[in-house]
Amino acid sequence: MKKEDVKEEFERALQDDPELSAAVAAVEVMLRYIRNSAMQTLQQLTRDLTEMAQVLSKSNVAAVSVSSGCELFLRFITYTSLEHSDFVECKRKLLERGEIFLALAAEAREKIAEEGALFLRDGATVLTHSSSRVVLHIFTKLAKRGHRFTIYITESQPDCTGYAMRDKLRDLGLSAEVILDSAVGYIMKKIDLVVVGAEGVVSSGGIINKIGTYPMGVMAHAFHKPFYCLVESFKFVRISPLSQFDHCLPHSQLYKVNGGEGGAPTSIPEDESLAARSQFDLQTHPLTDYTPPEYITLHFTDLGILTPAAVSDELLKLYT
Repeated sequence: MKKEDVKEEFERALQDDPELSAAVAAVEVMLRYIRNSAMQTLQQLTRDLTEMAQVLSKSNVAAVSVSSGCELFLRFITYTSLEHSDFVECKRKLLERGEIFLALAAEAREKIAEEGALFLRDGATVLTHSSSRVVLHIFTKLAKRGHRFTIYITESQPDCTGYAMRDKLRDLGLSAEVILDSAVGYIMKKIDLVVVGAEGVVSSGGIINKIGTYPMGVMAHAFHKPFYCLVESFKFVRISPLSQFDHCLPHSQLYKVNGGEGGAPTSIPEDESLAARSQFDLQTHPLTDYTPPEYITLHFTDLGILTPAAVSDELLKLYT
């Protein structure tokens, strides 16, 4: 694999396995490059991998989690180079640690599901946003145990991924209905708890996630409803946004709507949503928003159950 092919390889990996996290796919691509690389020095290899990480982090797929995963992997290179002066041994050790990272990442959702299952009581009415793999995993696990839930999923404009989530939940035999993004306040009084995934968890314990998560957090807080985030630890990222418009948030990535790149949403049945067929007033629509830590009750992670305040300590452990 050539360095120039990294974006294409990354996109192919996600297409081949839709359940694969974008961060994990990015690390897999980098490991593949290391195996096939003809580089003879660590300096050359590090330079190439850093450039690859920059390309992957600018993709339109989960940019924050990809950036975090790549940064963690590059830290492996730093530690390995300090431990082994021989390039061949350093490369072997790096591949070994990369495989360990992938194995731990593969187990993360199961660990999160075990933690979160303690808080999702049978018969609860749950609100979730968009389509999160880790949220789907916990419902899959609990459905197999015979638990039943009433689940409301936001439509999640502008790409309407809530419909796909609804269909997957119904396939599990669970009661699932899509609501308009603007109906979160209307439905909140019926809700027992809110469960969302995240694209990234920042230093403060706040989260970056699909646009619409922030108002859901604000509304849950106003109604005194628990707001739980289910997220893998490799999505912990060392940035500290203070508002929605901080430069460290990926607002350069936008959905193109109303005749722009990609056109109008087409992922839902034509007769299911008037909103999806209408024209957007804005030419562009942000991919993500930032939910501050004060609106988050707990994080369920593969490292355990964390309060938002505990995230900074875990970040220190990950990067030191």
